[in-house]
Amino acid sequence: MELIQKYFADFTPTQLEQLAALKDLYKEWNEKINVISRKDIDNFYLHHVLHSLTIATQFDLKKGMQVMDLGCGGGFPGVPLAIFFPEVEFYMVDSINKKLTVIKEVSAAIGLNNIYTQHSRAEDIKNRQFDTVVSRAVAPLKDLLRWSKPLIKKNKNRAEDEPNGLICLKGGDLTQEIFESGAKPFIWDIYNIFSEEHFIEKYMLYVAQK
Repeated sequence: MELIQKYFADFTPTQLEQLAALKDLYKEWNEKINVISRKDIDNFYLHHVLHSLTIATQFDLKKGMQVMDLGCGGGFPGVPLAIFFPEVEFYMVDSINKKLTVIKEVSAAIGLNNIYTQHSRAEDIKNRQFDTVVSRAVAPLKDLLRWSKPLIKKNKNRAEDEPNGLICLKGGDLTQEIFESGAKPFIWDIYNIFSEEHFIEKYMLYVAQK
């Protein structure tokens, strides 16, 4: 928690309580349903919570926005973002239902009321659109774009820091992956945002909806 407060200073008491409760809840649930690498639990706030909150350093999710976490796994980045932006609705979508069980139980335990879950593959969701889609280490960028494009509303009147597109967290050399996607994403080096060694060669990409 000290690590989170090193970079974010304006949490409410409720948000601090919710964030502080996450590690023990995930540790307990991880023993029943493996959603996080066991070696990562000791670095839970660095590897999962702070990494997820990279998105909050560059984008302002406005009240009433609807955000889809594509392939949400155990709930990252969506759960930390839902704590950070309590007036934004987060739709957690994954093809593995037991992972959604963890999200639902953790959310209920900390009183997080702005999270919704759907057991589905992104490409099977029809007649539904969101303001933006977020994702962490799920698939190559070209696939993420193919799956997310039909799911994102077009909002030409958005503010500059109000995302309307795909935001994804990725690591390693992305040169070939970006080339194959045909996109020209905005790219942030996360190590320049959070000066922790863990974030060396980790990036945030944003492709605006056109």
